[in-house]
Amino acid sequence: MGSFETKLMLALLLPGLLVIFFTRVTFHHIVGLILTVALIAASVYAGYTHNWLLYVADALSLTVGFWYATRMVNRARQHAKAE
Repeated sequence: MGSFETKLMLALLLPGLLVIFFTRVTFHHIVGLILTVALIAASVYAGYTHNWLLYVADALSLTVGFWYATRMVNRARQHAKAE
């Protein structure tokens, strides 16, 4: 697997996982999204990402991760209300 394929696989997985991780740490899905976007922006600024396909993969992964993190937070809130 070449360098581009590796970057594409990481772009499809890592941003979504980072949103979920930061949401678990901060207990707020918006903060998790903002922290992840900041890391991606720093990566782009540093020159690690330089292809539009990678930008699209990052955005897709962010969207899926944010959807799951929002769902996770809402479930936790409902569970806390039930107790």
